[in-house]
Amino acid sequence: MNQAGAQRWLEATLEQIRVRTLPPMAGTPARFETAAAEWLRHIEHDRRRKPTTARGYRMALDTHLLPRFGGLLLTEITTEEIERWVASLDRTAATRVKLIVCLSGIYHRARRVWGIAYDPVDDVQRPPIKPTYDLLVYSTDETHRLVTAAASERDAAIYLTAAFTGLRMGELVALEWRDVDFDRCVVRVRGSWSGVELTVPKSGKVRSVPLAPQVSAALARLASGERTGLVFPGRQGHLDRRALRRRFHLAQETAGLLRLRFHDLRHTFATTMVGHTSIVRVQEWMGHSDLHSTLRYLHYTPRPDDAELIARAFHS
Repeated sequence: MNQAGAQRWLEATLEQIRVRTLPPMAGTPARFETAAAEWLRHIEHDRRRKPTTARGYRMALDTHLLPRFGGLLLTEITTEEIERWVASLDRTAATRVKLIVCLSGIYHRARRVWGIAYDPVDDVQRPPIKPTYDLLVYSTDETHRLVTAAASERDAAIYLTAAFTGLRMGELVALEWRDVDFDRCVVRVRGSWSGVELTVPKSGKVRSVPLAPQVSAALARLASGERTGLVFPGRQGHLDRRALRRRFHLAQETAGLLRLRFHDLRHTFATTMVGHTSIVRVQEWMGHSDLHSTLRYLHYTPRPDDAELIARAFHS
């Protein structure tokens, strides 16, 4: 054990002794369920994280963390216990790492609220996550087959817009007619519908994406005379995202296409455009905050002249 590890062990031991020997009202220790509730409150109200993010954390707590640790004192949970529990989960490495991150957040918040020095998550070994660049996308022909199989003209326009602009589902649902500039052939992405409330785009910035003639024509057919309000409205306000996904999968089945996620239409746009323009321009259109997120699409860049280039290089 190194010096840092020994120091953490000493602090944990002293904390356990303090909790178990002090009178109940002197420095009353917190149970995990109480600390988890405080952490979630902090995430939602103090940090003001997006509702979708908070719902993801709440689901992780309700499904995994609280059933296992809910009734325990924070100081009763050990590093070894957490590692055994994580190893027993039949979940992907990414999910297990997310749960460890939640645990770490709960303990970090507890240190500020209850002043505990004990943190068993600090030494937990996280499962390695192998980076993957495997993306499933549709070809141009498959995209048109999907659009043709749509249940309505509105859905057809949504699928086409998603594949030809790279907008996320929440950004499409929040799109307003004032964001569509037919004269300048651009669509401005100013908001995103989380399913509960309107938020800013994921990057936190407004961006503009070119409006291809096919998309412009599809949207023009939907436009009312005044062109106000939402481009893709639902029956009562914003479109139901879950219902849209169901119709999307039905259209895939009707068209005889491989079942992909709706988000893969965004990947379809990126992988198509990265072969026809600069990576920086694609980054701007996708709304990526850093170039690293866009670079993975380079693996899908078709360059027909590569074979000829290599042949010339090795020509004797």
